[in-house]
Amino acid sequence: VRRDLGRVDLLVNNAGVALGGTFEQVREADFDWLIAINFDAVVRTTRAFLPLLQTSDDARIVNVSSIYGIVAPAGQTAYAASKFAVRGFSNALRHELEATRVGVTVVHPGGVATAIARSARVPPGVDAEEVARRRAAADRKLRMPPERAGEIIVRAVERRRARVLVGGDAVVVAWLERLAPVG
Repeated sequence: VRRDLGRVDLLVNNAGVALGGTFEQVREADFDWLIAINFDAVVRTTRAFLPLLQTSDDARIVNVSSIYGIVAPAGQTAYAASKFAVRGFSNALRHELEATRVGVTVVHPGGVATAIARSARVPPGVDAEEVARRRAAADRKLRMPPERAGEIIVRAVERRRARVLVGGDAVVVAWLERLAPVG
């Protein structure tokens, strides 16, 4: 990248895979697989590109978390843990880079119409009909076109926002979490 482009002004860490099932149902190897993609990749990519970003006059790191980085529903232990980790990493990194020209934005999308629910890994032994019901329910909640989500994210990056909630559902859930953080 340095040889071909010379510098980097924007790094977008948008890694995301899903894994259905409760903590007890999910195999350790699958849990670790999800954490490696959803969180470890964000850290490694940031570590690799930070020296290049620091040579820019105005750089930004954009880390895509999830609404599940704000709330943690049952059956999403691994996914929520990874996305909370992205949120915490982003917030701490933002503070560490305050005196530099590198800003950090953390993104919390709500229901964006991607294939994440359909392509989620499922632990062995989980009833196939239950899996189909959960995937269908998740798909009904994933309504925002990805292009619209991208527009919202780009606008937030242009405005140097520290955090962006993508979608009305994300805004509502974030407020509910503030009102009833445990419930």
